[in-house]
Amino acid sequence: MSNKNKTALVTGGSKGIGYGVAKTLLKMGYKVGVTSRSLNSAEKAAEKLSDYGEIIGLEADVRDFESQKKAVEKLLDTWGQLDVLVANAGIGNFGSVEDLTVEEWKDTINTNLTGVFYSIKACVNALKKSEGYIITISSLAGTNFFAGGAAYNASKFGLTGFTQAVMLDLREKGVKVSTIMPGSVATYFNDNEPSEEDAWKIQIEDIGELVGDLLKMNPRTLPSKIEVRPSRPPKK
Repeated sequence: MSNKNKTALVTGGSKGIGYGVAKTLLKMGYKVGVTSRSLNSAEKAAEKLSDYGEIIGLEADVRDFESQKKAVEKLLDTWGQLDVLVANAGIGNFGSVEDLTVEEWKDTINTNLTGVFYSIKACVNALKKSEGYIITISSLAGTNFFAGGAAYNASKFGLTGFTQAVMLDLREKGVKVSTIMPGSVATYFNDNEPSEEDAWKIQIEDIGELVGDLLKMNPRTLPSKIEVRPSRPPKK
């Protein structure tokens, strides 16, 4: 089926996984809106990706429901419909529960979990109308806990469970819902600067390809939860 008139919204799309997903969707023929807390960052990403298709940069802080609603409204005003939401925006605050601050806890939960709730709430009516697709980007940390991961684990465990419940809520409405749970990805996450040392990791275009595969799958089949990890660990 042609994607010529289909649209997608990618939260946190100015860099990293969101950027890779947006690039794939543009190549597939989707019109794409990418969000960032900074309008300048979103518009710069959109300019870089504009050679691949029609794209707009949108300012949205997923921690703020009204901000997220305004971004969705602008996308709908621009293109008239929404077919795909990729809820990707996320952060990481790590440290022992003894050292983790209240502000770091709130920021992690509000971005990684509540932020996805806000994104879906802002999009759900448009997605029901188009019988569209919601894809959330969780993490292997959403099923595997580790020391120093109290806030991040809690947010991703919550996101994984939340997404599966949303899948059950919406599939009878014709909306498909999946969560992708990557392991190590070569991104700017947690102040990392991608380099040749990250070559062993999952690359952002790999996650983009996986999103594309989900969208191309026969609609009678729904992979609701997908774990992906690097094929091999780094060489010692």
